[in-house]
Amino acid sequence: MIERYTRPEMGSLWSLENKYRVWLEVELAVCEAWLKLGVIPEEDMKTIREKADFELERILEIETKTKHDVIAFLTAVEEKVGPSSRFIHLGCTSSDIVDTANGVLLSRAGALIAKDIEKLLDTLKTLAHTHKGRIVIGRTHGVHAEPTSFGLKMAGFYAEFKRHQERFLHAWKNVSVGKISGAVGTYAHLNPEVEKTTCEILGLSVDPISTQIIQRDRHAEFFTSLALLAGGIERLCVELRHLQRTEVLEVEEGFSKGQKGSSAMPHKKNPISAENMTGLSRLLRTNAMASLENMALWHERDISHSSVERVIMPDCTIIANYVLNRLAGLLANLKINPENMERNLNLSYGLFFSQRVLLALIETGLPRQKAYEMVQAVAMRCWNERLHFPEEARKDDEISSRLSAEKLDELFDYGYYLSQEDFIFNRVFGE
Repeated sequence: MIERYTRPEMGSLWSLENKYRVWLEVELAVCEAWLKLGVIPEEDMKTIREKADFELERILEIETKTKHDVIAFLTAVEEKVGPSSRFIHLGCTSSDIVDTANGVLLSRAGALIAKDIEKLLDTLKTLAHTHKGRIVIGRTHGVHAEPTSFGLKMAGFYAEFKRHQERFLHAWKNVSVGKISGAVGTYAHLNPEVEKTTCEILGLSVDPISTQIIQRDRHAEFFTSLALLAGGIERLCVELRHLQRTEVLEVEEGFSKGQKGSSAMPHKKNPISAENMTGLSRLLRTNAMASLENMALWHERDISHSSVERVIMPDCTIIANYVLNRLAGLLANLKINPENMERNLNLSYGLFFSQRVLLALIETGLPRQKAYEMVQAVAMRCWNERLHFPEEARKDDEISSRLSAEKLDELFDYGYYLSQEDFIFNRVFGE
């Protein structure tokens, strides 16, 4: 992933230097496991601990000849360790090291993303409670429907991201596994205790059965959980972008001193953060498809997944880390425009009261279809002639003959639409 979208901690995790450092962690853990079984002498293990190291440039130099990065890595380490290096990689295949190291890297990347999701949830919860009761017009098909509150909007996103969190935590656990089971997963030249001890040292679970590799349904689940998370991020960003339209302008992204919106138009204040995250979310979803394609490998393994994972493992976790933090920052600095919310609420001449009148007429014994036609006739007249619906409903002979002035006054109450807000908040936040 390009530096522009890379946060330092996640970026350093996926650096080439750190990849080989984690490979070395795995190799050393395997050696510790063999030591525990009495296979590696203590003196040789002491030498391995003290001398096992590498220089990145040397690995890359060797790889130009071997065309095999694991062999290049092992050769570079062996040069540092000397004769005791004969115990390094004992009984292992390359994928024992690479897949287990990827389990470590995805586990550590997942820990960062889990914190990011929690931070976003805290921000959404704060916004929801801050703007509970702040009435706004709800829109369906982009058209005014009935009132809701800005707090309820944010509570809805909070509930969605709680589901994303649950899915991610499950997928994170399932991908945080290792395998030290040999060339086709049979432990032919290994003791299963080596795998158990190695994974314990590295903080991973053991894959109960592997081939040459860990099966890729685990990885597909992980990246699919990020794709679903990206769908939620984009949904929220699209909402904010629509609400920042000039003619709506109920919210605005923060605009810092000295910031510029356009090289041509000095007046511009664009929703650039939400647009940026919309685009990056597409990459997360696209890469998830590649992870699904990686599942159907040949027999005990082929290498077609490897090139894909060299790209999507760092890219997806880096993007997720970046957008989650950027979104939390956007929301924390979001400018709310209550005056515009009130203005927009009244733009449609009170037509959102139509269902209240419809239901009240039905309660008087009027057939639903007849009541619907009566209310629709008044509503369409108000829309076409820009008339105020509550006033026109009061004037309408058919409606006023069935509903008293007092009843109509009761119907045209904004607060009615938020009468169940406390119930919804309690259900979402457990309050």
